[in-house]
Order: sequence, then C-alpha cells, then structure tokens
Amino acid sequence: MSNDRHVPVMLQRCLDMLAPALQRPGAVVVDCTLGLGGHSEALLERFPEARLVALDRDKEALRLSGERLARYGDRATLVHAVYDELPEVLDRLGIPKVDGVLFDLGVSSMQLDEADRGFAYAQDAPLDMRMDQTTGISAAEVLNTYPAGELVRILRAYGEEKQAKRIVSAIVREREKEPFTHSARLVELIRDALPQAAKRTGGNPAKRTFQALRIEVNHELESVEKAIPAAVKALAVGGRVVVLSYQSLEDRIVKGVFAAGAATTAPPGLPVVPEKYQPRLKLLTRGAELPTEEEVAENRRAAPARLRGVERIREDVQ
Repeated sequence: MSNDRHVPVMLQRCLDMLAPALQRPGAVVVDCTLGLGGHSEALLERFPEARLVALDRDKEALRLSGERLARYGDRATLVHAVYDELPEVLDRLGIPKVDGVLFDLGVSSMQLDEADRGFAYAQDAPLDMRMDQTTGISAAEVLNTYPAGELVRILRAYGEEKQAKRIVSAIVREREKEPFTHSARLVELIRDALPQAAKRTGGNPAKRTFQALRIEVNHELESVEKAIPAAVKALAVGGRVVVLSYQSLEDRIVKGVFAAGAATTAPPGLPVVPEKYQPRLKLLTRGAELPTEEEVAENRRAAPARLRGVERIREDVQ
C-alpha cells in the first residue's frame, strides 16, 4: 500500500482558510468527506475548542477513522451519510448553524488503494466502484446493462471522452459475447479501441472512462450540486466553506455556487443597493488555488487539486 495514502491534500492551506471561523469556543466544523480522517484529525488538533461532525458513505472508512479519532472522545461525531445529506444530519444532531465546512471531493486514497474495489485502472479488480458498497449498482452493471446511447452520454459528460462512441461500440460488441466483470478487460478494450494519436496524450487512456463510470455509479455530480448550496445555507455569519475538487466538472459546480452567492442580485442601475440584494458570500480565493510544486512532488494525488473557499458575510433575507 502506498504511503501517500495518509497525506491529506493541501492540508495547511485548508486549515489556514478555515481558521478565522474556527477560533471561537464551541465552533462546529463539518468534514463532509471524512475518508481516512487526515483532515478531521488536523482540524481537531489545530482547533482544540471546536466540535467536529464528519460524514462518509463508506463504512470501512468510518471504522478506520473512528479508531484514529477515538482519543478526541465526544468532540468528534462520525456519521454514515453522503455529503448531500448534510441538512438532515445537522437537523438530527440539533445543530442549527455551523462555522466551517470542508469538502475533499473525489475518491478517497483508501478506495484507490484497496484493489478489490475496482476504482483503479492500474490493477485488475472486480468492476464495482461503489463508495458505499451496501447500496446502488456497480460499474459492471452500468457497462453490461445501459443502452449504448446512455453510455456514450456518460463518457462524454462525465469523462469528457472525445472517443466515447468508438469505446462504447467496442463495449457493446464485447458484452454480448461475455458480460464485463473485471477492470483489466475494460482497460485492454479501451486501448484497442482508441486510435494511435489518442493514446499519446494524457496518461492512461482508460482514465476518462473510469472517471465517468465512477461518477455515474456514485451520483457524484448530483451530490455535489445539492451539497455545496446546502453547506453554504448551514453557515453562520462569519462561517467558511472550503472545497477541494479534483476534476473540472466538480470545480465548475463549486465555482458557480460560490460566484452566485458573492454577486449582487440587484437590478442594474440602483443608486443604492438594498440589503436584500447584497452578496451573501465573500470569495476567499481568486479563481482556484493550486497545490505547490513541492506538494505535488511529495504526494502525486495532489496534482489535479483545485481549492476554493467562501465566507458568509450576511444572513439570507427571506
């Protein structure tokens, strides 16, 4: 197992960005993507007065993090939930507003490292890809049962795969002979289906297809579309949301939600902008911040990361 699985991406920067909101005693911070607990542990350590609520849909991640965070006792509450269930979780815990929210989107390093989960195209494994293995359909079922047109749409929309049609016709031809069960066969099929020129750019040619399947299986973009506005809504004034994304589709959603909250909604031409039209959010990053070269050299998984943050500066006006 690679040792970089324990290195949380852009950790110091996330903590510094959340710090002004978490200094106050009794502050509540939500780690929406607990994973192996690296960010959570650092939050509890750096902000000794803060209380942490951490969510993960992966039961194995919750078990391992539970052991790691046990010494913090009741300062840490771990919940089995997808991050778009944030409003229900806070409601259940009786927490009306929070001071900080952290999202580390994408696949946790544990899931990439555990061979039998089928996330990684570098090793042969059953094509599962579910982050929560107790529910939903696997990547193999998607490949074996979805109509060709739907598969093309998924590869284009979620994988930004230009060769989607070519790959899908190969998949449809092959699945009629024998259903897909393992990742190596799919990787080989993609390699064979692509024209030479397409293989020369951008790393493993299967990467985009695997990303697309993973997003479809876990409803990732729908979850992000619901979760980011929900996190903003849960913030107390002065509270902050910090988001790490790893692909352009997620980053675009985050950027859109943050930009909308930071814009005035006043009709043009008003001499004075009334309170109800004033921005609710202040952007904490100019565009997306990227990891430093040193960090990428130490932890290859940081390479695609994009960091954005906002602070709530006003209540919503009803």
